Amino acid sequence: MSKPIIKVENLSKAYQIGQIGSRTLSKDVERFWQTKILGKDDPFLKIGETNNRSVKGTSNIVWSLKDINFEINQGDAVGIIGKNGAGKSTLLKLLSRVTSPTTGQIKVKGRIASLLEVGTGFHPELSGRENIYLNGAILGMRKKEITRKLGEIIDFSGVERYIDTPVKRYSSGMYVRLAFAVAAHLESEILIVDEVLAVGDAEFQKKCLGKMGDISKSEGRTVLFVSHNMAAVQNLCNKGIVLQNGMNHFQGAADKAIQEYLKNSADITSLADYKGRSGTGIVKIINAKIYGENQFVEPQVGQPLHIELELYNPSKIDSSQIRLDLKIDDNLGQRFLWLSNYLFEKQTVNNVTKMIFKIDKLILNQGGYYISTDLYVDYKRADWLQSAIYFEVMDGDYYHTGRNIPVEESKIYLDFDVDFYNK
Repeated sequence: MSKPIIKVENLSKAYQIGQIGSRTLSKDVERFWQTKILGKDDPFLKIGETNNRSVKGTSNIVWSLKDINFEINQGDAVGIIGKNGAGKSTLLKLLSRVTSPTTGQIKVKGRIASLLEVGTGFHPELSGRENIYLNGAILGMRKKEITRKLGEIIDFSGVERYIDTPVKRYSSGMYVRLAFAVAAHLESEILIVDEVLAVGDAEFQKKCLGKMGDISKSEGRTVLFVSHNMAAVQNLCNKGIVLQNGMNHFQGAADKAIQEYLKNSADITSLADYKGRSGTGIVKIINAKIYGENQFVEPQVGQPLHIELELYNPSKIDSSQIRLDLKIDDNLGQRFLWLSNYLFEKQTVNNVTKMIFKIDKLILNQGGYYISTDLYVDYKRADWLQSAIYFEVMDGDYYHTGRNIPVEESKIYLDFDVDFYNK
């Protein structure tokens, strides 16, 4: 059984809004002496402020992380997912010791190689080759060890022609290529990668994901990976952590973590107040119902599907001016269906307040799916909701045809037949 290589206990990180220093060096030194050395209260706190960091929600303090607890075993590949501002990057910076926690502690066994943002750990005036040696030295490696890995690093990065050029002249893509190659090949026990890989091209991203998979599965090293690409997290990681508003919302298997994150992001009951929308707002989607053959039947494989959308239309715009696109993705964010009233002849219904999309025979296999809506009025975007509607498809066609297709084999269900011949 693998032993924990990272243990996080009651970890919190706070940032102060507004003025941080005391404006004079002497007062800053006195504040440091009183609070850090003597352990006393801050002598420069304003009236009404508190020095108790365990009290969260103070007006001049923002808590990026609150009371995070988890353990990561050696050889685990862990995907850290959550919305923007959930605290993902802050957590990686704390684990990488780029910044220190406000409360709690982190226990790490082994060396950490981090790739948090473009340029992390590189000196712009040094060449690519010199930065490889610099990063290795920071990790505690000897020159002979770095030299032994040098050829692999340069070959993987694909920047051999510019390896003796100062990295300040590199493009962002070249920077990331070399930085990832260094982090992945130098012998650290833990590799931490933020979504900086998004800077690279598709081919290099695929190459990096393959390398991280080898690091975790073949070499037994630990990988922490932050990404908004759920397919990448699914393919690479065996475990997942979902952060929400700075707190650990879920921890478990990677596929369960992805489902929890996406399901939590979609809320079919509150579309009228959904905050993650954009557009003019002249027409809005305020409610959605997803059902099968009728409103009392759940969606089933091979059976009819109805997507009923209620519109808020105070200007009484008619249907001929409205275009509504529906994009249906699986729980990894992969697109499977696209529907639009744009494909049909324009119907004129005054003051339209409801649209129902009908599918006679649903070809999606059982599982969870998300609908993104994109509504236009006279070619101007009025209301856009990304992955805001969640629904589940039940296994229903087996009872009609005697056949079903395993979910792990295909997301699409096709009603097909096979003929046999004997020459």
